[in-house]
Parts: sequence; C-alpha cells; structure tokens
Amino acid sequence: MQLSEQEIIRREKLNKLVEMGINAFPADEYIITDTTESIKQDFAESKQVKIAGRLMSRRIQGKASFAELQDSTGRIQVYFNRDEICTGEDKTLYNEVYKHLLDIGDIIGIEGELFTTQVGEKTVLVKNFTLLTKSLRPLPQAKTDENGVVHDAFNDPELRYRQRYVDLTVNPQIKEVFVKRTKLFNAMRTFFNDAGYFEVETPILQAIPGGAAARPFITHHNALDIPLYLRIANELYLKRLIVGGFDGVYEFSKNFRNEGMDRTHNPEFTAMEIYVAYKDYNWMMDFTEKLLEFCAIQVNGTTKATFGEYEVDFKAPYQRISMTDAILKFTGFDITGKTEQELFDFAKSIGIDVNETMGKGKLIDEIFGEKCEGNFIQPTFITDYPIEMSPLTKKHRSKEGLTERFELMVCGKEIANAYSELNDPIDQRERFEEQLKLSEKGDDEAGQFIDEDFLRALEYGMPPTSGLGIGMDRLIMFLTNNASIQEVLFFPQMKPEKKKPEMSVDELDIYSNINDGGKVLLTDVKNNLGWSNKKWDSTLKSLTSKGFVKVVKTEEGLYLEHK
Repeated sequence: MQLSEQEIIRREKLNKLVEMGINAFPADEYIITDTTESIKQDFAESKQVKIAGRLMSRRIQGKASFAELQDSTGRIQVYFNRDEICTGEDKTLYNEVYKHLLDIGDIIGIEGELFTTQVGEKTVLVKNFTLLTKSLRPLPQAKTDENGVVHDAFNDPELRYRQRYVDLTVNPQIKEVFVKRTKLFNAMRTFFNDAGYFEVETPILQAIPGGAAARPFITHHNALDIPLYLRIANELYLKRLIVGGFDGVYEFSKNFRNEGMDRTHNPEFTAMEIYVAYKDYNWMMDFTEKLLEFCAIQVNGTTKATFGEYEVDFKAPYQRISMTDAILKFTGFDITGKTEQELFDFAKSIGIDVNETMGKGKLIDEIFGEKCEGNFIQPTFITDYPIEMSPLTKKHRSKEGLTERFELMVCGKEIANAYSELNDPIDQRERFEEQLKLSEKGDDEAGQFIDEDFLRALEYGMPPTSGLGIGMDRLIMFLTNNASIQEVLFFPQMKPEKKKPEMSVDELDIYSNINDGGKVLLTDVKNNLGWSNKKWDSTLKSLTSKGFVKVVKTEEGLYLEHK
C-alpha cells in the first residue's frame, strides 16, 4: 500500500501512542451526556458536560488551545488549557499527546464545563479528554485566502459520492438532505397507517421479473438450479395480497433495472407502491394530492419547494389533462385511432429517434416524452393512457382504446404512476401475450414472461382495486432542490475506482519533498536531491503523468503541488 507523507506521519504517531500505553482504538463504552446541539439549546455557565466527536480544527498557542469538535448534531468550540487538563507536575497529556500526537479528524471524548468567551462564544473548558479513534488519513481541509476565496474544498462530485463518509464529515450540510429523506418516508408511513393500510414485504429475488416494462438483472440460485431476477417492481405480489383479503397494502421496495444511468436514474432505486381495494384511479388522484401535500409540509414545513429556477407548489388540487389532449396541445397531432405506421411516420417527421421494434405504446411514449413532458412544471396529472402503453391497467369505462391510468408530472419528470387495476384474468392474459409479441419483435423492455401464478391469483378473484407507485428518490430530489439523483442516495452506483499507479523509489523521493501544505518551489526540490538533469526530468515527467503532482507556474517561479 502506497502511503502519502501525512499518512506515514500519522502511523508514526499511532506507534508513539502505543508505546505510551494509550489505546488509539479502545473498546470501552464512552458514556455521553450531551451533544453540541443540546449544549447550545440548554446552555448554563459552569455546567458539567461530557461529549464526543471529531477534532475539526485547532489553534495551539503555547499552553492553551482553542479547537472545534464536531458530532452528529453540529460543531462547538472547546478550550484546552494545559493546567486544567494536567493538574499535577506531569504535563504529558497536553504537551505530548494533545499538541503532537493528535490530528485533525481524530475522534475524542471530552469532559468539561461550559463558559462563554469574551467575544460571546459558547465554549467547553476541557477538564479531561480521551482518544477514542485515531484517524490515519487526513481529512480534506478547505482553506480561505485573504480575499475570501475557498481553496481545496471537497466538492468534486465523483469523490463525494464515492467517499460519502468524507462528504458527510467535511460538508455537514449534506446531512440535511438525508434527514429530509427519512422525514419523507416517515410522513408517508404515517399517512398510510392513519388511513388503515398495512405495510408489507415482498420478494426481491423473483422467478419472473414482472410488474413493469424494464430490463432485469439476472442471477442464479445454486440450490434450486434456476435463474432468478432482481425485482423490477413489486406490483404483482402486492396484488396477490389484495386477492388474499387485504383491503390496503403498501411497501417501500428496492427495485433494480439493468438500464442506463443519468442524473435522474440509478440502477438501484426506491419505490413506494400502495394498493387499495374497492377504489379507482379517480379516487387515487384525490388521495395522491392529499398525500403529497401532507409530505411536503412534513419535510419542509410548507407545500412549496424550490427546484432549480422553479417554485413548485404541492398544495392540492392539481391540474389534470389526458395524454391525448397533451400531445394534441404540444404537437398538433391527434393520436386517436392512429395505426402503428401512422404513429411511426409522425414521430420520424418531428425528429424523434424511433425504430421498427417499437409498437404503438412505445411510439406514443416517445412522442409524449420528447414533446410534452418538459412543459409540465407544477404538479399535473396526465390521464387516460392508450391501452398499448398500459398492460396492467383496466380499459377506460367510457373511452375506447384508452385505460384508466394517470402519471403525475413535476418539473417535466414523472414521480407517480397509478391505475384502476386490471382484474379481469382473461383480458390480463391477452395483454401479457401482446407484450410477449413485442419482446419477440425486439423490444427488450417489453414483458418477456407470462406470470401464470399471477393469472391464477386473478382467476380466484381480485376486487376492484387502485394502485399507486411513487419514485421516492425522484420525489426527494424535488423536495430538496437537487437536480441529480446521486445527491439523494447515500451510496449511488459508480464506475469501478481506477487504481492509482504506484510510485517508484525515485518518484517517492520527489513526492516526499513536498511539504504538508502540499506546495514547494520546484528548484528547491531539484537542488535538494542533487540529481542529474536527465534523471530529474524523466522522474518528474513520470510522476506528473501518473497524477500524483502537478507543476504550477506563478510569479515567484515554478511550484510542485500535490494533485
């Protein structure tokens, strides 16, 4: 393992602590009586406190030092005074351990009492401290220059998503997004539970990937010697429970779709689906409005949320427009009664990339997606989808060729999908068979299986039912003003991390001459090493090409910096 200079120094400090008999990773319980938040809320002079957290900054001035401690609730100033900590003749705990063997990022426990500084800062006077965890890697340290410009901030998206643990530590404001995410889930549970509906769990590994049109992930079960699929949806299992006698069931499910990734799609995502017996999609529209209004207030304290340049209001009621009318409004083309060829020709004529594998449903979906979706900023129900787009939805009771389905659009993106559920097993079999034909035609997102067990369940009888699915990741994006789904997932999927090449002995000689500030005059390093020009040039070129250092030109001359 190739270690940086600072990592080597921290390991040397760890060894010194061990030699002094100090366990840098103790197993003992450390009892905490306070947090930084509770201290600030219930502050009282001379109050005794016991807290723990990361050492995030410090200013050592001889026998005294001001520092910042960060715990899960925030930061607070702490004051280390040698004579308060070391009341006897032995000053080792302060002079050696605190001043020389602790580092920024170390986790420590502090016992002390509260006081207010002359400038009014609420502070903990440290009476005793305990090292709870030695940090062996330096945290990124943002620096602000004399002009107020911040340098070296930990803001590279790829690094932040890959090392979320560092992101949460040095950018604590990020935590608020995930606090709101949990508030959203809790709010939905409260709303559903208060309505009398029952939370359930259904299989993630499924013999047939059903309930949606998507490409699945496939695995193999060794004991049963059968292929299994990570679920693309939980719909068909929840409907089985309605058949079994539940009047309302819901689940927050992890779903997996082996498709593309972008700012609004992750291959692993969280959906909420709820099914309620004896209801239809008109009832579900009213229910959805009330649900989202309630959730917005619980998460943000208001029905309004800022998303980019828009202010979105989740207060009910929401606009409603049929898909046919939406396409007609934004393209001038009426899809009613059109053949597959007519839809194909129209899509091509307006510049949409379509191909011969697409059936009527896919063609209509492409037209709507390209020309209509982006126009719906405020929450809007798009209703009455063509039957070809909705293989699990009841035919419309009064409009030929349509289904009783709606999707909820916000800022041009779908966040909810709902039906009057198809409960006619004969009609359902015909829809499955039509999907199978599309799959054989080349549409790899069409259903490739007929779920005979689900059809058997419907043959026993499923009451009239309405179902709703909500993309939880996308909804929290809108409620927290994040345009990227990666920002609302703790650990989004990433490409494999590129392994950094190792340094040769000569390259390490150059690298180790760069000081802790990460910057040194190039001529100083060259003169210090005393190498020939040929050796210097070839070694420096190799070191820079591997990405360990960079050469920066300034008015003072050429500098070498850690990259």
